[in-house]
Amino acid sequence: MKNFEVYNQWNIEPVRGSGCKLWDKNGVEYLDLYGGHAVISIGHAHPHYVAAITQQLHDLAFYSNAVQCGLRDRLAEKLGAISGYPHYRLFLCNSGAEANENAIKLASFHTGKKKLIAFKGAFHGRTSGVVTATDNPSIIAPYNESPNVVFLPLNDSALVEKELAAGDVAGVIIEGIQGVAGIVLPTDGFLQDLRELCSKYGATLIVDEVQSGYGRTGKFFAHQYAAIEPDLITVAKGMGNGFPVSGVLIAPHIEPVKGMLGTTFGGNHLACAAALAVLDVIEKENLIDKAAALGNYVMSSLKNATVIRELRGRGLMIGVELHPEHAALRTKMLSEHKIFTGSAGANVIRLLPPLTVTEQELQRFVQVINE
Repeated sequence: MKNFEVYNQWNIEPVRGSGCKLWDKNGVEYLDLYGGHAVISIGHAHPHYVAAITQQLHDLAFYSNAVQCGLRDRLAEKLGAISGYPHYRLFLCNSGAEANENAIKLASFHTGKKKLIAFKGAFHGRTSGVVTATDNPSIIAPYNESPNVVFLPLNDSALVEKELAAGDVAGVIIEGIQGVAGIVLPTDGFLQDLRELCSKYGATLIVDEVQSGYGRTGKFFAHQYAAIEPDLITVAKGMGNGFPVSGVLIAPHIEPVKGMLGTTFGGNHLACAAALAVLDVIEKENLIDKAAALGNYVMSSLKNATVIRELRGRGLMIGVELHPEHAALRTKMLSEHKIFTGSAGANVIRLLPPLTVTEQELQRFVQVINE
């Protein structure tokens, strides 16, 4: 049997990591400024993280949600405290797509409605329901097509209100910052309008913080720059530093009903140990403030780079849009300078390093761009 080949892949096989560095099977060292799609939040093989998972493996790797799990309770309490949402509830699952599936399901349960508003450029996942809210027709199979989702332009409050006024919308789903689209920001004013309009028309506001959450933007959640509280917040990626874990933060007014949601692997012992270790490191190493400061360093250091058409982002979630004639720079950065970055389209570099990255490591990237 062979793998089902659906990925474009570099001819590189990393076999070891430490901090923001990777080594391939030939011993070549790379600087990781992408973190595997923003997943590696506290660096590769962080000692506290490794120790926590190792200990949990010795104790108990898994049992079902049919029994109590103190680790799960500790995770909910710690995440609530650090994120600023101690009054919310937490539902744990396994991936960003699954978190968004459950958030949309909750919005529909809560309102009794079917329709969903999403935005142009959105990416919320590939699974059967949430792919309908992802603005990419090429990954939507005929079976997944749905009349229940409408895509609107980002930052157009008037069009959102027009849709909501019909009274049939269960929820509005929006990324804290659009990642796959190329680090595209909703304005703070637009997020504030969405909060007000959803409350006015009885719809549920879902903020997808799968990529933009967990301190990446210099606040725990990107939407906190707008000083709003969504009804539902989804998290994944950086939550487990590579261990599959995700969650939905659920506002107090949405009541749980036994059996309305469920998962076999979600909130298992190993996942909770990994997620708790990540929060420990974020807190102890002050990574949220560090992300804000290092993001400012990168943005200010690149503001006069002639190859750049536009810089976008917050904290360590940065989009570097190159002039089209310099689109090959990302490939050159990997092949010649051994620096991993992400992409969005032909000429946007996505910078999503571990939050433990140093200014000296970021200087390598800045130097390549400026030279």
